[in-house]
Amino acid sequence: MKQDNQAQRAAILGTIRRGLGRGALPADKAAMLRTRLDAHPRHTIPARVALDHDALIELFIANATREYATVQRLADMADLPAHIAGYLREQNLPAELVIAPHPDLEAANWNDAPLLAHRFGRAQPSDMVSVQRGFAAIAETGTLMLPSGQRSPTTLNLLPDTEIVVLRESDVVGPYEDAFDRLRQAGGMPRNVMLVTGPSRSADIERTLELGAHGPRRLHIVLLGGAGGDGAQG
Repeated sequence: MKQDNQAQRAAILGTIRRGLGRGALPADKAAMLRTRLDAHPRHTIPARVALDHDALIELFIANATREYATVQRLADMADLPAHIAGYLREQNLPAELVIAPHPDLEAANWNDAPLLAHRFGRAQPSDMVSVQRGFAAIAETGTLMLPSGQRSPTTLNLLPDTEIVVLRESDVVGPYEDAFDRLRQAGGMPRNVMLVTGPSRSADIERTLELGAHGPRRLHIVLLGGAGGDGAQG
C-alpha cells in the first residue's frame, strides 16, 4: 500500500511538472523546502494573545460568544450530565444524545441525569444533539480544533442540529500555531482537522444571516476546570 501511494504521488507530481514545463527541483532547493517543512516556522503572532492562561480563557470565551456560540464553565466532569440536561430543557430540545466514544466522556456518570437517553458512537442523520470532546480552544479567534479519530467521529460535528463540545481549561491555547504544535505532539496527523468558529452560518442569500446553513445551528462549549487528559484523537 505504501509503495502504491508513493507511485501515485510521483505520478501526480510528474503531471504537475509537465504542466508547468519544468523538471524536478534542484537538490539545494529541495533540501531548503524539506528543512522548512521540518522546522514548522512561525509567522507573526498577534499581540492580543500575549497573555497569561487565565486571560487567554477569558479571550477565548469573548471571541467564541461573539461568533454566536454559548460557553459555560463547570468545575469538573461530574457536573457535565446535569448541566447538559438543563441546557437541553432551556433550549426546548429533545433529551437524547449521541456522544463521542472518548474516555473522558465515557467516564462521566450519565446516570446522574436519568432522563437523558444517550449512546456512544457516530452521529446519524436523525440525531439532533451531539457531545464531542474538543482537542484545543484557540483564544486568538474563539475557534475550536476538532481532529477526527476513533474517539472523535467527524459526523458529530456536522450532522446534529446542536453540538456540545467539552474541553478542559488546560486545552485553551493562544494562537493557531500553539494548537498545531499540540496536534503534532499528540502523534500522527489525523485524516481530518476541523477548525470551528461558532455555529454554522451563511449570509450568501440576500445578506441575511442564517444559522445552521451547512452544519449545527447551535454550538455550546463547556469548559471544565483543572487539568486532565486532552482531547487527542484516538
